[in-house]
Amino acid sequence: MQGPEILARSLSAARVMDQFGNAWQYHSRSDNHSKLACWAILFDLLQHCPLLAQHIRSGKVGFGINHEMRDFRTGRKKYLDLVLCTPRDASSKPESFESLVDRYSIVLTSAEAKELERLPRLSRVDVGAVHVALEAKACMTEHVKALPRLYDELNSSHLAIHASADFAIATGFAMVNMATSFLSPGRNKRPIEGSPTVTIHKQPYVTQRTVEKLREIPRRTQLGAEGFDAFAIVVIDMKNDGSPVEIVSTPPAPAPGDVLYYNQMVHRIASLYATKFGNV
Repeated sequence: MQGPEILARSLSAARVMDQFGNAWQYHSRSDNHSKLACWAILFDLLQHCPLLAQHIRSGKVGFGINHEMRDFRTGRKKYLDLVLCTPRDASSKPESFESLVDRYSIVLTSAEAKELERLPRLSRVDVGAVHVALEAKACMTEHVKALPRLYDELNSSHLAIHASADFAIATGFAMVNMATSFLSPGRNKRPIEGSPTVTIHKQPYVTQRTVEKLREIPRRTQLGAEGFDAFAIVVIDMKNDGSPVEIVSTPPAPAPGDVLYYNQMVHRIASLYATKFGNV
């Protein structure tokens, strides 16, 4: 699986500008990190789900961005980062999955770029029936303070997805920062010019606590139940100071075999897709 490395590599470049002229790798007011994560996950999924690739080649499936899903019972709505879906009509938008590489400034190796060329062309469409809905969140700083909102946002996502389309595969992804220091845009609302305010994290305690809380998010194994159908946590080391972002593979990051390990998530989505949508 190449997704986590693509995510880390792409986040290493400071491309998010603020009103003070500072360039950030991560900014809480930007959804750049979520877009990168969703693209990377889909890149892996396209390589590991033959049925999905077949549906894309035949024009049966496209993708949507920031798609609104509404709870049929309560009317509550939620905008999902990315969905895989049937097209609502015969028209399609000019965007493709491949074109998002330039739009999102995704950094690929030559091998990954060649693999992308071999994948079926996935087009952005007006959303019809949702097959897979993906929500990506990040916890980068102020971990303990951010936990209630992080949990609630992820939990409300699977509730909205399944209350709108119970058959859809609700997928959650969380990125947690294990860096000991961090340059927070919220604490540097000025041109920093080499003299930033640095936030110190109590590690590994705050990351451990965040991962433990995220493990409490419901996961489901049958229709009609509450929870994500697939969920993963990736731990990174990101100081947000322009230095390279690194993937953390040691505890408290989920290890291979853990149900919340990234590879497990992708394989689970692929397996569920083959089971649910074989007759599309």
